[in-house]
Amino acid sequence: MKRDWWDKEFKVLVTLGESIAAGGWSSCRDRCWAGQLARTINEYQRFPVQLVNVGIGANVVSTRSSGYKNSGKPAADERLEKHVLSNTTDGSPMAPDLLIISYGLNDARSGTPIDLFCEELEKIIKRVRQRIQPLIILLGPYYMNNFDLGKPDWGHANLKIFRQYNEAIRQLAEKLDCLFVDLLSAYGDADWLVHFDGCHANDLGHRVVANKIFEVLASNCSGLALETKALERQIPPWRDESTLRAGSD
Repeated sequence: MKRDWWDKEFKVLVTLGESIAAGGWSSCRDRCWAGQLARTINEYQRFPVQLVNVGIGANVVSTRSSGYKNSGKPAADERLEKHVLSNTTDGSPMAPDLLIISYGLNDARSGTPIDLFCEELEKIIKRVRQRIQPLIILLGPYYMNNFDLGKPDWGHANLKIFRQYNEAIRQLAEKLDCLFVDLLSAYGDADWLVHFDGCHANDLGHRVVANKIFEVLASNCSGLALETKALERQIPPWRDESTLRAGSD
């Protein structure tokens, strides 16, 4: 039987990740995938989800990551308490019921061994679940095409390593009962979805990421259909096909 991962409307969406999660290089805040995803969710909910984007450029998953010294600090494990578990909005606690975790790209690029990366990501997920019980989505690495960017510190990856990370994150999601989003497949190796720096998503890339995450949510979470299901028996027909049908007999 089809599993329903979440049967309620989402209240708070937290996006924890690195530079692309933060919005790089979308042309404006509204075109970041996190913002686009929140707006798409809100098209189908009776009440808007509150977006809290805590992406940081050059971020890595852990202080144990190979690239930690040259990374954008604090690492995910250092800032989890402040940015996720103790998140507040307007002075009131607003724990996320939807948490999207976006790591792998910078850890792969800086040479973090996959086993170490997965070990640290698993610790983060377990720390979250000791305190709150959100639906957790793990994103695989984004597609990029300039693996010389940032050498020597950030030049340790290639698409083969990204695919290995992707599979490792997929397996971790299955092990820890998280949803997984395969962004490498979503990009389809399309270079035109990548900013001219060869690493970050451009506006079109951000749209693809948002759409893919929403696709996974919509096909696994009935809560996104509550408003649709409530309205569908009451909506009057709006199509007028008389002109198209004229003369068909």
